[in-house]
Amino acid sequence: MTLRTARRSSLVDQVIEQLRSEITGGGWPVGAKIPPEPVLSETLGVGRNTVREAVRALTHAGLLESLQGDGTYVRATSELSGAVRRRLETAELVEILEVRRGLEVEAARLAATRRTDADIAAIAVALARRDAAWVAGEHSTFVEADLEFHTAVVDATHNRVLTDLYRDFSAALRASIGAAGTLLEHSDVPHGPIAAAIEAGEADAASQATHACLDQILASTGQAAPEAGRRPETAS
Repeated sequence: MTLRTARRSSLVDQVIEQLRSEITGGGWPVGAKIPPEPVLSETLGVGRNTVREAVRALTHAGLLESLQGDGTYVRATSELSGAVRRRLETAELVEILEVRRGLEVEAARLAATRRTDADIAAIAVALARRDAAWVAGEHSTFVEADLEFHTAVVDATHNRVLTDLYRDFSAALRASIGAAGTLLEHSDVPHGPIAAAIEAGEADAASQATHACLDQILASTGQAAPEAGRRPETAS
């Protein structure tokens, strides 16, 4: 860890910033269990009440979650991703897939006009890993590789706002990709055309291939998009 002893002024704020830094810097990745209160108190050189207040603040912001009798876990890397995660916990799969389509279709179009050689290589590596995982029937690896592919495409846009937004959305994407993978047990949705169009610099073809891919996944859910003027039912 890179934690250091806090100064006495604004101790709670300092501890909040140091804990947030560990999360955003990757020291404590999403899903990781953070050190217990006594350890943090000793490491930071502050009282346990100060640590408790800081953890409570980050829990309220959605970055941490305290499980009684177990410990505190990292749930998000930013306040935005925490808010998105909480909102999407009650979202329908069809709604998540529609948002994915909005983000990924535009990302593919931009990536085709802005990609570098390094971007093309990263997309190709992710695609190969994704396809290999599908053939091997390794579902969890496939989910991560599929997300890695789409993230590589978004990274190729070199749009920092889009990249940050997409990464904040990634936790919910894992769930939707996983569900789609279960629904498509006997038929994968090829992503090769997306990669090929981006490499060729064909923006329209890249966006169309991505749109077709997500339309096929959406259709596989058996859920129609909500009709105009009608709000979709939420899960009970």
